[in-house]
Amino acid sequence: MPILFVIFGVAALLFLIVRCRVNAFVSLVLVSFVVALALGIPADKIVKSIESGIGGTLGHIALIFGLGVMLGRLIADAGGAQRIAVTLIDKFGEKNVQWAVLVSSFIIGIALFFEVGVVLLIPIVVTMARQMKIPVMTLGVPMVAALITAHGFLPPHPGPTVVAGEYHADIGRVLVFGIVIAIPSVLLAGPVFTVLSKRIVPSAFEKIARAESVDGTSLRDLNDTPAFGISVLTAMLPVIMMSVAALVAIVRSSLGLSDNLAFTVIRFVGDASISMLVSLLFAAYTMGLKRNKSIDAIMSSCSGAVRDIAMMLLIIGGGGALKQVFIDGGVGTYLAHLFAGSSASPLLFAWTVAAILRIALGSATVAAISTVGLVLPMLTTQHVDLALVTLATGAGSATFSHVNDAGFWMVKESFGLTVKETFGTWSLLCAIVSVVGLVGVLVLERLIA
Repeated sequence: MPILFVIFGVAALLFLIVRCRVNAFVSLVLVSFVVALALGIPADKIVKSIESGIGGTLGHIALIFGLGVMLGRLIADAGGAQRIAVTLIDKFGEKNVQWAVLVSSFIIGIALFFEVGVVLLIPIVVTMARQMKIPVMTLGVPMVAALITAHGFLPPHPGPTVVAGEYHADIGRVLVFGIVIAIPSVLLAGPVFTVLSKRIVPSAFEKIARAESVDGTSLRDLNDTPAFGISVLTAMLPVIMMSVAALVAIVRSSLGLSDNLAFTVIRFVGDASISMLVSLLFAAYTMGLKRNKSIDAIMSSCSGAVRDIAMMLLIIGGGGALKQVFIDGGVGTYLAHLFAGSSASPLLFAWTVAAILRIALGSATVAAISTVGLVLPMLTTQHVDLALVTLATGAGSATFSHVNDAGFWMVKESFGLTVKETFGTWSLLCAIVSVVGLVGVLVLERLIA
């Protein structure tokens, strides 16, 4: 019976968001109340459950998320992202320009939100395509493949960051495993899929980018941007710090070494919040003070970054409310009992639930967070690596973007595609990232078992 209420809740969300155009946060809160009543949660405890879900979710990610978007904004405002992309394209040469776009987009995608990455990279990709007289989608496919893979698998992006916290997974371990899985994902969904998509929707590769794709986003003079090395280091610093700490922890555990002061310091410095704070301070110097920017200008960039994500934070909190209602209403426990003694993999279950919710709701982040409430109780009865559960959820939430996803329309308009062409490129690309991610998770499970 609880499953019927979950289906009802998803259907209600779909109706409110897609049909009635109700704000996603308001829709999530309304549905959380209705589903809570349907699941039999006492009326006097519903508000507490919703508040607990919102507070618990935002309490964990607000610091990491906030510092992360400030870091990304400082890099973008200084021209660091442009420097990374243009330099790599120049170094790789015209023959390997696809790989240059793939690598630069992945590096930039770690530090910046998907939407911001698209806005920053579109003028670069369009300019290069025009200069080389090649279809813009030849470069566009690897660009969006790298950005969406980083968005779905790697902290400090909202989905993996929130889900890792809810599952109590080590975020550094999620990052290391996420990079391992991301590499084959971007290779297959980028350069390899470009060849396939030319056959599926050849019309998408016959058009030149429209002028409006780059309106208002003209490129800077490269002399007015930070050096390549410092731009890459600034973007990758949190990844380096968290990855080193995670790898040291893995080595220490495998060798059976006792804890000591050195390990404690590494663990502290590699904590996600500390890594992001140190990286932000480093960026404030390399992307700001070193370039003669005033403190006021730096803080203005940081404040603007936080303002831009205010609604996204509320939506994430709304997803946390629905997740908590699922848990308090016993849906997760019901599923745990249903699958008790079953050979069904919780990794496959997490991926499937997240994929269904993504296709239904459109938002990858909301789908991932809502999945937690259904999967979390199952983890108490089965031994499974929590970092892999996090990545399985992220992979599922990346699947088949379509018309109810803002990213679908952003890609369509940015590259001047028709709806059919967007399905044949962007939607299939997301499905490839999702499936390859799942396969990667299952392979890693075997290797580390």
